[in-house]
Amino acid sequence: MTVNLHHEQRGDPAMPPVLLLGSLGSNLHMWDPQIHALSAHAHVIAVDHRGHGGSPAPAGPYTMTDLSGDVLALLDRLGLHSVHVVGLSLGGAIGQWLAAHHPQRVRTLTLICTAAQFAPPQKWIDRAATVRTNGIASIAESVVEHWFTPELAQRDPDLIARHLEMVRGTPDEGYAACCDALAEWDGRGDLARIVAPTLVIAAEQDTRTPPSVHEAIADGIAGAELHVLSPGAHLANVEQAGAVTRLIERHIERRASVPLDAARRAAHDVGMSVRRSVLGDAHVDRAIESTTPFTEPFQDFITRTAWGDVWAREGLDHHTRRLLTLAILTAVGNEHELDMHIRAALRAGVDPQMLVEVFLHAAVYAGVPNSNRAFALGKQALADLADATDGSSRQ
Repeated sequence: MTVNLHHEQRGDPAMPPVLLLGSLGSNLHMWDPQIHALSAHAHVIAVDHRGHGGSPAPAGPYTMTDLSGDVLALLDRLGLHSVHVVGLSLGGAIGQWLAAHHPQRVRTLTLICTAAQFAPPQKWIDRAATVRTNGIASIAESVVEHWFTPELAQRDPDLIARHLEMVRGTPDEGYAACCDALAEWDGRGDLARIVAPTLVIAAEQDTRTPPSVHEAIADGIAGAELHVLSPGAHLANVEQAGAVTRLIERHIERRASVPLDAARRAAHDVGMSVRRSVLGDAHVDRAIESTTPFTEPFQDFITRTAWGDVWAREGLDHHTRRLLTLAILTAVGNEHELDMHIRAALRAGVDPQMLVEVFLHAAVYAGVPNSNRAFALGKQALADLADATDGSSRQ
């Protein structure tokens, strides 16, 4: 069951919509520096997560699916099909979930001081127990201590006081139940599913989610851009307000000229062309004919990402990518895909002796049984190809 999230909207609703999702223990006012700047040329929607700020705090535990479902319900109520998502910490986790599970709703993704997994889970379980027993006030100072660098804290005590009140104002159960969500969430396996243009922003002095964590995110999302700011701790959007805002603006503006649907269609068209050139028209036509509403999202995903992105890159030619694919599929023992790529290679005129060398090489490094199976599949593919050729010549 979703909850009706408290939110504020600023700027012209006709402008590109930018959704701001904040940190655990915050409310939407953590985004005040960005709300003011972005609303001059964007429709800004700043949100309080369930259990935070002005949003309801139902009894927990919560899951990342719950928190993300609240956001989707809000977008539906506002009539927003897709938005530019900006998320920090917990908000960044929700942004990753949305981009991986509902890619059509995310135009661009900006991830700030966040992680694909907030390990170890026990830390969050213990923190939830502490807050349920002793109240949020018992950990407020520790939370804010990690939000800002010591130099900023000493220089601006009023800023620290305001954010302490922000944390203390968070309902105990809302905070604890969001800790439960962080404890159970692991989005590392979903990073490769994210196709939205992604900007990743880390802060050098962030001890909660250090730059190394962001490097893993940027490596996992195809084409992601990484920036590390200094000085800055966990609320880098406050300590480095100007730099963060400029990065967000540039990231959105660079994609604003190409509508999301048009960009996806272009990537799909490129991918389909490459896919046909590698696998052949007959195979691709069969795959298209057998597509159902259930399998269509995967067909679209694989065409845009595998074929329209990786196979279309200039770093390796298609012949080299064929051989790499055959070697990798042999190594992991993926017989169905291996058989398909063996037959595609032979139909494309690849010398069978080249396949022999690939499978022999794989035997040394990936094991004889897998290579033995590859030779068997290759032998059968050659026999089938010969039969088909003989049948054609007799007609």
